[in-house]
Amino acid sequence: MTDPQLQRLLDTLWRMESPRLVARLARMLGDLDSAEELAQDALVAALEHWPEQGIPDNPAAWLMATAQRRAIDRLRQRHLHAQRQAQVIDEQQDYAMGADQSEHLDDIGDDLLRLVFVACHPALPADARVALTLRLLCGLSTHEIARAYLQPEPTIAQRIVRAKRLLAERKVAFEVPRRQELPQRLQSVLDVVYLVFNEGYAASSGEDWVRPTLCEEALRLGRVLAGLMPNTVSVLGLLALMELQASRLRARVAADGAAVLLLDQDRSRWDWLQIARGQAALAQAITLGGADDAYVLQAGIAACHARARQAEQTDWQAIAALYGRLLDVMPSPVVELNRVVAVAQAQGAAAAWPLLQHLLDDPQLQGYAPLQAVRADLLARLGRAAEARQAFEDAAALSANAREREALLTRAAAVQ
Repeated sequence: MTDPQLQRLLDTLWRMESPRLVARLARMLGDLDSAEELAQDALVAALEHWPEQGIPDNPAAWLMATAQRRAIDRLRQRHLHAQRQAQVIDEQQDYAMGADQSEHLDDIGDDLLRLVFVACHPALPADARVALTLRLLCGLSTHEIARAYLQPEPTIAQRIVRAKRLLAERKVAFEVPRRQELPQRLQSVLDVVYLVFNEGYAASSGEDWVRPTLCEEALRLGRVLAGLMPNTVSVLGLLALMELQASRLRARVAADGAAVLLLDQDRSRWDWLQIARGQAALAQAITLGGADDAYVLQAGIAACHARARQAEQTDWQAIAALYGRLLDVMPSPVVELNRVVAVAQAQGAAAAWPLLQHLLDDPQLQGYAPLQAVRADLLARLGRAAEARQAFEDAAALSANAREREALLTRAAAVQ
């Protein structure tokens, strides 16, 4: 394997495995900075050893075993209690042998979800909780997190540094909060899980339009939460939303990797069993009185799409109305932009165009590619072809995702 091939493999492994590495090491060491440092050390070790020794049969297990051995050395250096050492060594040996790890976990049963709750500690400001967890849980760069939050990159970097420092100063234990303490951390956790899902559903950067592994991880965490809190409206709403959106993943990418937009998708490739699961969770949330919960409303929008076996059967009037209700409970320029799209589909571009104008000057949306893409689409529908082509090109220039850029440039070229 050539060096570039190895580097690509390691980049992929890092994206997929760094959250589990950091989660396990953080639990072992009780120190986020050390956990990230040793996870990176394991990656460097792979870069040094694999060209000579060959790629192991289970690269992820190799990385985990290497990282844990270094963590054990670090624990020994700290002169921790021998019993704690023995427990960690047993976990490392079991992992290397491919043993089931569940017996080593506490009542939440999941290292990653434990790390989410730790990073969403009430001692941290809400915005710092989400930024830190995105960094730890899916290895997003500060640039990717900044894009998701529509915030300057230095602002996000400062939040992450301060969050780590505050957790260290408060000596926050790397353990799951007691069940009665879960609700005060729940909203941040749900926000994080959904942002992770969104990064998988529409990757903010890179060569791939979707990152299914992130969607699967977010769904798994959502299902764990639903098992812990089976009658919590927001948990059910988020789970319903993710199930419904994930049902389209196979149809979102063409055979050549190109992006396929919603209205162009082959709906026979949607996962109708997953749609049924999402609809069931949505119905349960509404039965519990959650019709106006933000996640339930978003799931309702996804359900409108899911009910349409053909794109032209979509009830855009209902979707526009749901976005209006969502704006009342969750004011956001992104929600407003999505409402503009729904109004354009329901009532035409002329009705949507005035709704877009104040968003063009919104400071949070400056540099946001979807804003220019919506503007371009409306201009094309209004017959302003030259302006539409330029707006699609502007949107492409703002996108950090290669597949999104391709799709936008294709749309620019198709404008007549």
